[in-house]
Amino acid sequence: MKKVWLITGTSTGFGCALAKELISQGYPVAITARHLDQIAGLVEDHDQAVALTLDVTKKDQVRNAVDQVLDQFGRIDVLVNNAGYGYFGAVEESDEEAVRKLFETNFWGLSDLTRNVLPTMRKQRRGHIVNVSSIGGLTAFPAFGYYHATKFAVEGLSQSLAKEVKPLGIHVTLVEPGAFRTDWSGRSAVDRTQVISDYLETAGKRLKASHANSGKQAGSPELAAKAIIKAVESENSPIHLLLGKDAVKNERIQLESVKEDLENWEDVSTHVDYGNEDFWK
Repeated sequence: MKKVWLITGTSTGFGCALAKELISQGYPVAITARHLDQIAGLVEDHDQAVALTLDVTKKDQVRNAVDQVLDQFGRIDVLVNNAGYGYFGAVEESDEEAVRKLFETNFWGLSDLTRNVLPTMRKQRRGHIVNVSSIGGLTAFPAFGYYHATKFAVEGLSQSLAKEVKPLGIHVTLVEPGAFRTDWSGRSAVDRTQVISDYLETAGKRLKASHANSGKQAGSPELAAKAIIKAVESENSPIHLLLGKDAVKNERIQLESVKEDLENWEDVSTHVDYGNEDFWK
C-alpha cells in the first residue's frame, strides 16, 4: 500500500517537482498552495491526487487542510513542510516587519502544520515528517542572516522532534539543499529595503551573485524529488539529507571549522566548572 503524502508549497520549485514525481508514481497525494489555480492542473485526471488551498500562516486553513486530507484518504503517512521563501540583506539592513513575516512562514507555519498532523501519526503509530531546511540551516553566509535564522530554528525543532517521536514509529528527515534551479533567489525572494554602504563588500556582493546565478544553478529539483522519495521509502531514513555537491562541500567546511575551534579552545571550554578556579590564576 502506497503512502499518503501531504505537501505544502507546491506551486513552484521543490514542492512542484515532488508533487509531479509522486503523482507520476501513483502515490495518493494532497498538494497545497496559497492560490489553488496555480496547482489545480497538476491533479487533473488523477484520482489519487487532490489540490487544496493552504496558506501555512493561517491556522484555520492549516486545520481545514489536514481534515480534508483525512476525509479524502483516511490517513496521512508523509508530511512535507516545503512552503517557504528567502530574504536577502545584511542583518542591519533588514526590515523587522518583513523578517517577522518570514518567520511566520518558514518556521511557525511549519510548526503549526506539524502539530496538527502529529495526533494522526501518533494514532497510526507510523508516519514521516520531512522538513525542507537548507544548507543554510547548517552553515551561514553574508546577506542571508535572517533566512539562516529561520532554517537553524527548523533544524533545532526537527532534531528535538525526531527524538520525541521515534518511539512512536514516526520518522523525521531534514532536507538540506544547496543551490537548485528554483525561484528561491529569483521572483520568490524578498530583498532588503535599505542599503548600507559598509556592507557592499560582504552582503552586497553575495546578494548580487545569488541573483545573477538564479536560473543557472546546477541542482535539479526533479532529481531532488527522487532523492526525497528514496529517503522516505528507505528502511534507514536519514535525519539529515543534504542535496547537491555544493551542500556536501559547504557542510564539510563547516564541520572542519567547528572541529578546529573545539581543538584550539578545548582547554578553555573544559575549565569552567566549580573546582577549576586555579586554571584562571
